Amino acid sequence: MCLGIPGQIVEINSVDNTLGMVEIGGVRREVNLTCIVDESHPPASCVGEWVLVHVGFAISRIDEEEAKRTIELFAEMTDIQSELQALRQSDTSKDNP
Repeated sequence: MCLGIPGQIVEINSVDNTLGMVEIGGVRREVNLTCIVDESHPPASCVGEWVLVHVGFAISRIDEEEAKRTIELFAEMTDIQSELQALRQSDTSKDNP
């Protein structure tokens, strides 16, 4: 199983090397666009598109609504993890008065 993180392509860094800049949660990272481009969809046409990024590669294009839904789910998972961590810490403090 792989985890793709939604990001938006904000610029093309190198057409020759098929590299673009993707913004993910306010952070910009260079990614390889090879998996999402071809003769009918060149790198220059990718600016503004939403993609799933996995280990430095844009692995597929997604629509903006799907990207936002996924980002919201990640935020919920983070909130849940924070709550679980707080519960674990409070449970540990009961064992050590």
